[in-house]
Amino acid sequence: MKIAFVDERIDVEELKNLNTLNIKVIKVPKTNLTYDAVSGHPDILMHIFNNKIILHRDIDAAFLHNLESLNLNISLSQKSIGYKYPNNIILNGVSTSEFFIHNTKYTDGELLTLIGNNTVINVPQGYTKCSTAVVSNKAIMTSDTVIAESMKKFGFDVLLLPPGDILLPGLDYGFIGGTCGLIDEKTLCFYGSLDNYKYGNDVITFLEKHNVKPIYLSDGKLVDRGSILIVDTEI
Repeated sequence: MKIAFVDERIDVEELKNLNTLNIKVIKVPKTNLTYDAVSGHPDILMHIFNNKIILHRDIDAAFLHNLESLNLNISLSQKSIGYKYPNNIILNGVSTSEFFIHNTKYTDGELLTLIGNNTVINVPQGYTKCSTAVVSNKAIMTSDTVIAESMKKFGFDVLLLPPGDILLPGLDYGFIGGTCGLIDEKTLCFYGSLDNYKYGNDVITFLEKHNVKPIYLSDGKLVDRGSILIVDTEI
């Protein structure tokens, strides 16, 4: 059984459509430790690597107890999340099977331990996961030029997207990584539709190249709600 972690502010239509995919949806509770726009974003509040979950250490106790009852592999961050950048990015790195991408000056120590022997790519961008959508273990989409060039050096196929045209309530615009998440190796779910994204055709072509199917949880514009994070469990 797959579990999808989503911002508790997920739209009713998005939640309904995600539930049809035979996925258990768990809403991540907001925190008052960081600013409201990202305060419920899973990619700010937690990190998943190899089905192991790191939660920010001040996570809601009832939420933590609920996850523990599901026998998930859970640990807590060493540091607390701060209100503003860079203190709210401690878990916002990108993990693939072989690489970890982040501004490691601010990466939480528990996360650095978790990624183990993965090759660490240090980049200036701290909102790394927000800025990056993983398409496969060798393909990403990002709006950050340094991330793009860094990963090309390691043989990644990269779609570099211009910033903008993504909604993020409370801020001017959001980022591609925060609009979506891989449900499995061949399925990428989006908050919103690529048909209503300025660069949607480029994304569709890129996904087709890598045999990944997009699923739209709503018909509107893309919305950055923090990445959809998936864990596989035996429940």
